[in-house]
Amino acid sequence: MTRSSISSGIPSFPLAIIVVVRLTIAFAGLVWLAGATSAFAPAGGAQNASGSHAHDYVIFVTVFTDRGFALTGARARVRRLEEKKFRWEAMSDHQGELAFRVPRGAEYEMTIETRGFKTQTRKIDAREDIQADLTIHMEPLTEPQTEKGTGGKP
Repeated sequence: MTRSSISSGIPSFPLAIIVVVRLTIAFAGLVWLAGATSAFAPAGGAQNASGSHAHDYVIFVTVFTDRGFALTGARARVRRLEEKKFRWEAMSDHQGELAFRVPRGAEYEMTIETRGFKTQTRKIDAREDIQADLTIHMEPLTEPQTEKGTGGKP
C-alpha cells in the first residue's frame, strides 16, 4: 500500500476498473431500454411469415380451478384439427390467462392440462370470426374410493 492510501483510509483501485464497471452498467441500461421500447413498437412493424398479422385469429383463454381461482402454469397446446402434431404451446400466467395467434380459415383443437386436474379439450372454428374468448374451468382428478377390508380394491 502506498502512503497516500493508508492516510486516506481508501484503498487505491485502478481507475480503469471503475470505468469498466460504469460502462458495463450503462450498457446494460441501454440494452434494457432498447428492449422496453421495442415492446411498444407499432403493430405494423410486427410481421409473420405471410407479411402481417391482419389475417390471424386470436384465441384468448382464461383458466380457473374448480373453485374459481385463477390457475397458474396450466399448459395449453393448439393444433390444426387435421394434424396430429401440436404447433403452438403456452402456459397460463398468474391470472390464469394465455393467448395464441393462429392463421384464420381453419379448425383447431386445444388441450389444456395441469397436475391434479383432468385434461380439457376444446374445438375452435377460426373460419369466420377473428377471435375466440374461452373460459376453462378445470375439473380435479378424483381418486377411486376404496372400502376398508377389500385390499385397496374399489
